[in-house]
Amino acid sequence: MLVATMLRFIPLLRLILHTTLPVVEDCNPLEPPQTVREERWPLLIFSHGLGGTRNAYSHLCGSLASHGLVVAVPEHRDGSGPISFINEADKTKRKAIEYRAISHTQTPEVEEARDEQLKIRCWELGLLHEALLKIDLGEQLTNLLHPETSSTANPQTALSAFRSRLDIHTPGKISWSGHSFGATTIVQFTKCVFYPGIAPLYTSSPSHALSRQITPASPISLLDLWTLPILSHATSALREKPLPAYTVSDIRPSPPLTILSDGFYKWRSNLLNTLETVCPPATYSSATTPTAVRPDIFYPLHSAHLSQSDFGVLFPWLTKRFLKAEEPERLLRLNLEEKGVSVADTSALDRENVNKDFEGQGVPELVNHAGEKGEEGADGLALGQDHTILAKDGGVRGWIAVDPIQEFKRLKGDTEEEGQEDMKANGEAIGEPKGPADAVMKNEIIK
Repeated sequence: MLVATMLRFIPLLRLILHTTLPVVEDCNPLEPPQTVREERWPLLIFSHGLGGTRNAYSHLCGSLASHGLVVAVPEHRDGSGPISFINEADKTKRKAIEYRAISHTQTPEVEEARDEQLKIRCWELGLLHEALLKIDLGEQLTNLLHPETSSTANPQTALSAFRSRLDIHTPGKISWSGHSFGATTIVQFTKCVFYPGIAPLYTSSPSHALSRQITPASPISLLDLWTLPILSHATSALREKPLPAYTVSDIRPSPPLTILSDGFYKWRSNLLNTLETVCPPATYSSATTPTAVRPDIFYPLHSAHLSQSDFGVLFPWLTKRFLKAEEPERLLRLNLEEKGVSVADTSALDRENVNKDFEGQGVPELVNHAGEKGEEGADGLALGQDHTILAKDGGVRGWIAVDPIQEFKRLKGDTEEEGQEDMKANGEAIGEPKGPADAVMKNEIIK
């Protein structure tokens, strides 16, 4: 707390204090349009990364919410955030959970510590799902921070306004996403629920709605997956199991979406482990076998690990100077695409498949998600869906599609000397990073 207080007086950092967001206080959510299934808003649960908080991804999560997704972001109390507080029923008491420094070197002690953090994180996601179910069912809940404004006292609170508004009961309809350690959490959590009884770090009740929610159709998006925490002995059994999308089922699968930063793409061991995690087993057991369901994997050029968070938007000059990251707002927009979820149309200003020279060329006619001519948005520009973001033909500037089969051939076929030559040719630093921060330092600063 002392350090945080001191940082407030650094002139450049004080600019954060003047950051504002346009909001309407205590407003009820909009009525879902008829185009949304059963007139319920789609739900996404997002898990933050190491050193992050529930507020560290406001731009990304707020943008997703503006497109018609209800986004729930828990603050993990596992010691992975800078600091977090547990409020008790007695408002005069609260418990501080401070950051827990754990080495990035894989040892039995480190594995045990990370396993413990993953247990807490998965348990918290289970609690969040249970709370969201109660909110949608209209059950009475109490806000420990402000008991006087709980749903028992005021039926028009923010929570009660979401009664019967969340698409949370149909199996496979909740989207799951996370960044870095949060992406690790999503992988471990969804597998624990989908494969009950296989040495899980977290166990949900077989009769619980959560056990029916995770299916091959569950949309999963992973931002800069950090794989070290799922390489432990305790997670080895589930590590051998594929993501739900790759299991044999009558359900139409939703292939996982993986987005890497420059540094994480060049982090060779983590990239190999990422591919083995997000790809169907046939892809890496035989690097020539095509599969019917394949993941979508991309990385934006000139991006940093922090590009997924608010850091790049708040400090563009820092990320460009030290992390070689450019266009932070555009990089966040490129991250916004979700699969298998009906979302609102997008202004042409934010789309990649339109002519951006609005002043001289005008805006081309767009179509919305129903295939109809796009309407005009509040900014006077046409609205539509940006389907080109998932194209793999290089049509989006700086948006690189990763072919997992070719990457497996490259990563597994390189000798140590060939690998170092390849790293030099790509401007990488020699030496294997130990963790996310080290990957940022080696692959983004030292060029």
